[in-house]
Amino acid sequence: MTTYTARPLTPTILRELRAIDDAGRPMSAFTDEEGGAPLRCCLRRSTPGERIALVSYAPLRRWAAETGADPGAYDEQGPVFVHADECPGPDTDALPFANAHRTVRRYSADGRILGGRLVEDPAAFGTAFAEAFADPEVALVQVRAVEYGCFLYEVRRP
Repeated sequence: MTTYTARPLTPTILRELRAIDDAGRPMSAFTDEEGGAPLRCCLRRSTPGERIALVSYAPLRRWAAETGADPGAYDEQGPVFVHADECPGPDTDALPFANAHRTVRRYSADGRILGGRLVEDPAAFGTAFAEAFADPEVALVQVRAVEYGCFLYEVRRP
């Protein structure tokens, strides 16, 4: 069975977003009093008292810049939580944020959406990824929250 890896935001991207986010705004850090924010830098939920920030991130735009794709109208940006300061990144290989309904959205090598799948059972992520990557046109998938549509992480072809 193939193992799929969730990709957190890279240290380079985090440095850039902490300076100026993808909407052109400077970062505004705050102390998370309640905890529970899904952090895209270390792929875990925040704990009470951590310094975090909500920044605008354009995942497909950044992937396209890396690969030479042109996502056209599919380029979008949205809010993501990150640590306000450097963090060590994920401390586990387990797929994060799997305790709620998620959408696995498929993208082609040219940055176009090829479809998606609702995942309601955390045990079904492996199957959803396998189905996505069984299509040779799928270059990557994004996992998104159903409730808000927020980008959580991407998985690339193994």
